[in-house]
Amino acid sequence: MAVSWLNAREGGGDGSAAVPPTETPASLNSAAALYQQLRTVGLDQNRVFRIRDANLDRGGCHISLDTGTIAFTQDIAGRITGAFFEGEGEVLLSPSASEERRSLALFTGGAILEESFGSAYFRFDDNTFAELQPTLAPADDPQGFVLQWNEAARNLAQLDGLALFVSFSRYLSGTNRKEADSHTETANGHLFHARFQGRKLGGFDVYFDAAATEPLWVGQIRVADGESFYDLWTASPPSHNKDNAGGVVSGLAEQTESDKVGVQNYRIRAVVKPPLELDAEAWLQMEVRQGGERAVLFELSRSLVVKQVEANGIPVEFIHNPALDGTQLARRGNDLIAVVFPRALSAGEKINLHFSYGGEVLSEAGNGLLYVGARGTWYPNRGMQMSNFDLEFHFPAGWTLVATGKRAPVSSGETGHSKAAAIPGEQVMRWISERPIPVAGFNLGRYSRATARAGEVTVETYATPTVERSFPTEEDRTSETPDHGLPSVFRRDLENTIVLPSQPSPARNAQAVADLSARAIEFFARSFGPYPYSSLALTQMPGNTSQGWPSLIFLSSFSFLTSEEQSRLHMSPTERIMNGTIVAHETAHQWWGDLVVWKSYRDQWLAEALANYSALMLLESQDPPKAHTLLEKYRDDLLMKNKDGIQVMDAGPVTLGIRLTSSHFPNGYETIAYGRGTWLMHMLRNMMRDGTRKHSSLSDGAADGHVSDEPFLRALRNLRERYQGKPISTHEMLKVFEDELPPSLWYGGKKSLDWFYDGWVNGAAIPRLELQSVKYADKPNAVAINGTILQKDAPDELVTAVPVYASLGVRPIFLGIVFADGSETTFHLSAPAGARKVVLDPYHTILTR
Repeated sequence: MAVSWLNAREGGGDGSAAVPPTETPASLNSAAALYQQLRTVGLDQNRVFRIRDANLDRGGCHISLDTGTIAFTQDIAGRITGAFFEGEGEVLLSPSASEERRSLALFTGGAILEESFGSAYFRFDDNTFAELQPTLAPADDPQGFVLQWNEAARNLAQLDGLALFVSFSRYLSGTNRKEADSHTETANGHLFHARFQGRKLGGFDVYFDAAATEPLWVGQIRVADGESFYDLWTASPPSHNKDNAGGVVSGLAEQTESDKVGVQNYRIRAVVKPPLELDAEAWLQMEVRQGGERAVLFELSRSLVVKQVEANGIPVEFIHNPALDGTQLARRGNDLIAVVFPRALSAGEKINLHFSYGGEVLSEAGNGLLYVGARGTWYPNRGMQMSNFDLEFHFPAGWTLVATGKRAPVSSGETGHSKAAAIPGEQVMRWISERPIPVAGFNLGRYSRATARAGEVTVETYATPTVERSFPTEEDRTSETPDHGLPSVFRRDLENTIVLPSQPSPARNAQAVADLSARAIEFFARSFGPYPYSSLALTQMPGNTSQGWPSLIFLSSFSFLTSEEQSRLHMSPTERIMNGTIVAHETAHQWWGDLVVWKSYRDQWLAEALANYSALMLLESQDPPKAHTLLEKYRDDLLMKNKDGIQVMDAGPVTLGIRLTSSHFPNGYETIAYGRGTWLMHMLRNMMRDGTRKHSSLSDGAADGHVSDEPFLRALRNLRERYQGKPISTHEMLKVFEDELPPSLWYGGKKSLDWFYDGWVNGAAIPRLELQSVKYADKPNAVAINGTILQKDAPDELVTAVPVYASLGVRPIFLGIVFADGSETTFHLSAPAGARKVVLDPYHTILTR
């Protein structure tokens, strides 16, 4: 039986301060009971009022309840947690950040949210009830109002059950009031959520969490082409003085929970039963870094059922909270598991957790090909935290299983590991991580194996003799638009549906894939520093998706196609180039994304941009025209329009992260994080080249043999050394580049890339550059050139470092860098004698139209 966790604080039921009860109410004697009440609470017929001229302000959002009727919810542990309003009201919000105003305008048509509403549902654990009391008067028909709206209120209560439960758990303590409040950000709570029914915009949410890095979120559930999305309209900019503080993952939006609790070590024993089932036990060593929490959240696949959780050997309560449809959590296939402790946790203590769980988390693609991950996370996970993993797998004979980490002997006498196979013929294998890693995974199939070497690193490729049942046919390929079969990381959302009559054989091409990855490791090791692990395994994965895990890559079946097989599928030349970079891209993730991880969703683009540009640099060293073709493809994709005629680039800057995926742009994150992100790295690299060299082109670095001496690569090596095993933010990355910034890029005389962040990283524009009024004046042995650079299709505040060349002879001659600041910028440069033509960026190093 689980430990009873709650001694609730009772109050007068009027929102006033509660006092510790002498006895816990029987109805709230468990976490599950409290959670159930919070997610099903109805309206209280005795608290229905007329309301007039009431105002609520939360995080810069102003809510007016002009006139109408409001009913408050029934008490839970002596507190009022919600209300339903019908009448006339208005929401007013003016985001302070320019990128947030643009995001809001994309979804609502205006940079300021000013929306009238006819009804609203509120949930809170703060002083909302007390704030509204002065504006309340007795209602005419309380019973009729509750009868009309109670069912709607109960349904809406589900949205905030977990968020309020976690908040309640902080102050509903078995200790005294003073001690309980000392663990809480504010004794009066800090959560507020409103679901409005707008007159023009329909239903939308305002969510405020005072403890979060980004306290205010506004968004809406929307269905597009049969798929649900949670469109995040706007969020308050991060509060950097909170040091990665975060609120509960509300289900309304993806918010990073704080690092108050970390998991240092995982030991997992998994029994895999092809084709679908997994039964597992996980032992987690949890460290409490900041005290006060009573409930700790974990992500876990919605296909897995938790049977029991123990803390230090004692069963504790847990709650399985379904993800809100359309959110990023739901799109990952995960729900939240809240583990509830019998008391508030104390800073510095270490707790051993034991999860028992199981379910159908694997997917079967046919022909001996399985994969893990399409249905969510296979072990209790707290995000991108660096941890040590010890993984033991039991699986049937005839299958090959590959996991993250290094193969290790299966030892006996350890909790969670048994040397003997449980079933005759069963295989038992064990992997241990060589260093702390952010995630762990495994893959299972009836594979053939090929090997290669990259110095001391062993590279293994595992592939099946045939592709999955759903692999597309030549006929299917010709009937689709070109991008529908794009076999790359840029199209993660597609499902293949047709059987190929004459199937390719990935196993036949496995050696070539292993050799390709080995060459990538050697190139990246020279560029960024040593490969982080002793080996790398690449395993075939059905569909278009590829994923890089520490020392393990899930590689799309498309990546195993020979040139002839790609030709039979009528892949375009550009598609074939992109397909050829996937192995290098995923291999680069061993450095960027696995060794160095991102801090928040606003920094996630770094991992994809760095991995993708790393692959582009490798391609550039082998075939510069192909690298140029890909850059042009990324630019063209950003300029494409959706069905509403809006260009993809207008989804927002890379710093919006996963918010870029929305009902307007289902592939927005992929197109912008990969495409624009790659261009940003390309611009940084070439700007830093231009500051130290006479000329710049895609082929120069590879041709002269001095790639490793580039300031851009020196910065990347420094970044790897400083942040290996750590998360990094966008600003921290740019600070590393600033250390290598040549004086010619000191805009305004400052050794800073703030101008690049403000206009390019945190902006979305793709400008058009033109020359105007260029004049030439001959001087002894030189020509003085004066002119104007026009920067069109861009905001006035955009600053662009433009390389200016003189066209003279066979190759353009580099003259200098001009900062195009705003719409018009004059320049004065000196050129060699005889120069009579000026060219802007002839080697296409800037993302321009």
